[in-house]
Amino acid sequence: MMSDRGSATGTVGTVWGAGRSLAQTPRAPLGSLPVLVVAQFLVMLDTSVVNVALPTIQCELGLAPTGLAWVVNAYFLAFGGLLLVAGRAAEIFGGRRMFLIGATVVAVATVAAGFAPNGGVLVGARALQGVGAAALSTAALSLILHDYSGPHRAKAMGAWGAASAAGGAFGVALGGLVTSVGGWQWVFFLTTPIAIGAIIAAPSRLQAPRPERTRVPLDFLGALTITGASLALISAILSGADNGWDSPPTLLLIATTTALGAAFIAVEWTAADPIIPLSVLRNPATSVGIGIGLLGGAARVSTFFLTALFLQQVLLLTPGISGLAMVPTSVAGFVVSLLILPRVIRHLGANRTLLLGLLLLAVGHFWLARQSMSSSYGFDVLPGLFIAAAGVALSFTPSTMVIAESVPTERTGLASGLANASSQIGGAIGVSAFSSIAAIASGQQDSTAAGFHAAFIAAGVAALLGAALAACLLVRLHNQRS
Repeated sequence: MMSDRGSATGTVGTVWGAGRSLAQTPRAPLGSLPVLVVAQFLVMLDTSVVNVALPTIQCELGLAPTGLAWVVNAYFLAFGGLLLVAGRAAEIFGGRRMFLIGATVVAVATVAAGFAPNGGVLVGARALQGVGAAALSTAALSLILHDYSGPHRAKAMGAWGAASAAGGAFGVALGGLVTSVGGWQWVFFLTTPIAIGAIIAAPSRLQAPRPERTRVPLDFLGALTITGASLALISAILSGADNGWDSPPTLLLIATTTALGAAFIAVEWTAADPIIPLSVLRNPATSVGIGIGLLGGAARVSTFFLTALFLQQVLLLTPGISGLAMVPTSVAGFVVSLLILPRVIRHLGANRTLLLGLLLLAVGHFWLARQSMSSSYGFDVLPGLFIAAAGVALSFTPSTMVIAESVPTERTGLASGLANASSQIGGAIGVSAFSSIAAIASGQQDSTAAGFHAAFIAAGVAALLGAALAACLLVRLHNQRS
């Protein structure tokens, strides 16, 4: 246990050290980046570390399958539903203030989750974790976009992407180990010291720029309708996977999403200082960037979700071995994000790098679609995972940069909210849609492997559609310059 815990500490230290060498731009205070990327590491660790512990939690707390699903969904709903509002709050109240609030909420929630005596308290604590994660992740990304520009931004965003990969990788690897040695409670206690460290470091490491338009109140009706629409949309996606897309609960949630979305547009049309100015959405670069974020998020999240299930249900590996089998690809994503991505962006630009990443992601999925029950992990599955991991690393960060470059420079909170929300909602859509495709194909052909073949093909097509949008955006930008 100590060696793995040391590995996790070493990874945080690597990200921290990388950040220190990057905080060179005159606009950024020395040492700000380490705090920001460690915050993202914490968010991704909290997202992934609980998954392997779910069977133990279900057994010890006596949860029904529905209750166990809410241990995951409560976090996901709160996190995804509040990203846009968190971005606006960072603009009004200041990124550093929202960072501290988010880190504090995460620390309190993780302690509450670890001491939860029953399922109800645990679900509530997970929802609170999601609230804190939305504030923390959005504020951190907003500060990066504010503090760094030009080539420094590419390096900073590379460290941000590396922290995401490292958090996801070590969450999967450590979740099973910590649960078996110390109990499921320690998957939450494990992240508490990181949150406390961020709280302690933030006041001295993060600059506190004067918040924009501090006298303008938060657009309450806009916040209410967009949060409600986001929550309803994510709930509809989850309901569609569980109950079917033509079930009454799902149809009701889809109708609610539509109604609240229409209400949001009506509110923003007349709001004095809207959360999302409609003029921003009318910008083709922004709207196309959001579309790329949705499609790319669907393909990226499903890469590791589908592969983890494939390893267990087709290759019949144990959950623990499956978790370890995913670590090399996550480490590869970390290396590509930290060392290769900044150089590629410097030579190709964010838009071309995004296109390259989505194409690699599609190739990785199509490679994985070729596998069967007789495939070996090392010779057949792992090469496809490495290709997909490179695609994830080369598309995740540039997708954020493309959206950020299309939004006014003073609206960094809006840029971070749009980028995070499109990726998260896209991921939810992808997991739900591709799981449904796998189930349908498996039933039709009476073959689990056939179901995964169809799901990987569908994920590859989503990545190709995202690449097509990225190519269209490149052509448009080229025509504007010529």
